[in-house]
Amino acid sequence: MSNKTSVSNATNYQDIGIFWDTHDATEFGEQIDAEFEVNIKSQQRYFFLDNQLSLKIKQIATRRGISGSSLLNLWVQEKIKSNSDC
Repeated sequence: MSNKTSVSNATNYQDIGIFWDTHDATEFGEQIDAEFEVNIKSQQRYFFLDNQLSLKIKQIATRRGISGSSLLNLWVQEKIKSNSDC
């Protein structure tokens, strides 16, 4: 980080953190509305796996040329489809 930030005049991330620990964004400039979009469909959930299972999934996925996450998602989708009562 070679330049100073416009608000804190800090030159590194540590000093920026120290500055914002003692200041509030409402102290600087006029407040304006911000618009942004949120895609809630792309949320991810994390589940714990046994370490040995994780290693085996990674090995199989590597052999198939896909990520472990992709392989696991495919397998879970197949299992759900095979259980027609779900």
